[in-house]
Amino acid sequence: MKHFFNRRENIVTEALDGLLQTAPAGSLARLDTYPDIKVVLRGDWDKAKVAIISGGGAGHEPSHAGFVGKGMLTAAVSGEIFASPSVDAVLTAIRAVTGSKGCLLIVKNYTGDRLNFGLAAEKARVEGFRVEMVIVADDIALPEIPQPRGVAGTLFVHKIAGHLAEQDADLETVASAARLAAHDIVSLGVSLSSCSIPGQAHVERLEAEEGELGLGIHGEPGAERIALQEARSIVATMSERLSRALPEDGGYVLLINNLGAVPPIEMGLIAHTVLSSSLAERVQLTIGPAPLMTALNMNGFSLSLMRLDGEREAALKSPVGPHAWIPAVERHDVSVLPATAVPATELAAASHDPAADRLIAAICDHLLSLEAELNHLDARAGDGDTGSTVATGSRSVLAHIEKLPLKDIAATLSSIGSILSTSMGGSSGVLLSIFFTAAAKAYSDTKDIAGALLAGLERMIFYGGAAVGDRTMVDALDPALRALKARGLAAAASAARAGADATRAMKKAKAGRASYVGERDLDGVPDPGAMAVAAVFEVAAGLR
Repeated sequence: MKHFFNRRENIVTEALDGLLQTAPAGSLARLDTYPDIKVVLRGDWDKAKVAIISGGGAGHEPSHAGFVGKGMLTAAVSGEIFASPSVDAVLTAIRAVTGSKGCLLIVKNYTGDRLNFGLAAEKARVEGFRVEMVIVADDIALPEIPQPRGVAGTLFVHKIAGHLAEQDADLETVASAARLAAHDIVSLGVSLSSCSIPGQAHVERLEAEEGELGLGIHGEPGAERIALQEARSIVATMSERLSRALPEDGGYVLLINNLGAVPPIEMGLIAHTVLSSSLAERVQLTIGPAPLMTALNMNGFSLSLMRLDGEREAALKSPVGPHAWIPAVERHDVSVLPATAVPATELAAASHDPAADRLIAAICDHLLSLEAELNHLDARAGDGDTGSTVATGSRSVLAHIEKLPLKDIAATLSSIGSILSTSMGGSSGVLLSIFFTAAAKAYSDTKDIAGALLAGLERMIFYGGAAVGDRTMVDALDPALRALKARGLAAAASAARAGADATRAMKKAKAGRASYVGERDLDGVPDPGAMAVAAVFEVAAGLR
């Protein structure tokens, strides 16, 4: 695995300094004890209230330093990656932020954290500080284990304790609320890959079709391996196990945590899936989806639930200083508003033409068969989605084919343009919609199909900016349409294929996503859009 870093031994201190340099001026600070003792604390702290301290190994960002600020943590103590901070580091933090009201240590249930934070607490008490400690053990992956791990559910405790401290509650009240909250939290994680540590050789322990269920936040193996499957199946398994660990009654807050490397689009899908699962009816508040307690670049997520009451709900909803915290929102259904309807007079009546029906269906079916091939070509020359984009448009046309006015060529061209503008993403859908829409207008005026298609091409070139030689679909479409007008469909198919093949030798694209790709990567690779155009004409000519 590849990582961005300078020197392995400086990763954590440089990352913490990056956080401090990009936080609002004066909001955060660190102690002058680098590099051995790494403590981030509130820049405005005056020791007038109960201090809330947490921490642990680095690699879980934005936890823990990212949650230092008004309404959450007073200070965070960081160790090296996945290594507990030392006793001296924790004790230094206690001394720095603890006043007469005392401090609360919030500790995840790992042996190193328990021992180091625990001994620091004992030493601080000897020095006269009032110190309480809460241990969070929310992981349910291994139900038989006597000491469950502390994972992302710890953030609920940070938020509740931080809120009460900000309200000037005394240490006993803050500690009691934190302990009760910790007792009512359950969490479970899943991942499709193990994480990698910068500067260390990475060995992936999972096979290509495997995932892990019930894993912690330090790269340790999960409780069990599972087959790669749809997100809804994974979520159903997690929901069932989490539900078993919850009491029968009560409403809950749900935290949807990205373990580090899941893309936002997938986290959105996961959130939708979870909120459509058996858990949803018990969820009153949601937090996330977001990377809140990560495991470096682990490609996974975790779900945490905590029983709600009025005080906890108020605490979770209260505003905080740290930007890394995601505000809690009440669970709600998707709002759906009606789109402006197309006036009925603008829609042509459906009509059936067997020959046109067969031709359109044959072209769409063939483009669907090329989806993987075109994606493969585009992965080398662009962003890898040409096949999927073309397939989406083809499926949409097929879905509407019974509604097309096939006996009216101009109306059919216009309808296809409308369908593609709605269904196809990116520039391809817009360009093809322009092409068909302009061709429809031209055919209405001239009744010349070849001339009308050339008119559509002219408009597409005008708006899109690409010309022959720029390594786009125009390299196949332009010669094909000119051959169609002069010599017929078979000649058009031959010209389209020749134009598409010619893009192999074009080492520099001048338009489209491929224009950002270097000559070395384009050498010998045909443009996928041009290849799709050639396939269309070959189907139309009966050559496929």
